[in-house]
Amino acid sequence: MNKNQLVNEVAAKANIKKKDAEAAVSAVFDTIAEALANDDKVQVVGFGTFKVKHREAHEGRNPATGANIMIEASNTPVFTAGQTLKKKVN
Repeated sequence: MNKNQLVNEVAAKANIKKKDAEAAVSAVFDTIAEALANDDKVQVVGFGTFKVKHREAHEGRNPATGANIMIEASNTPVFTAGQTLKKKVN
């Protein structure tokens, strides 16, 4: 499902205009992204948790040449599913 399909589903289930659903979906995504950029955790009970995981710098290998390379430290967004979501999927 892509964002447009998600907007259509939200509009249908909430019985609102597609334009309003698109604004709501975008607002949710923007809010989550801003919180993660501020190194905050976003926890939606029953759905899951979004957080930032810090990865230290480490040595890796270029698969094409086999040469050792240094991989820089980075921050990566991570999602952990909640129990209710896990049960629904299984």
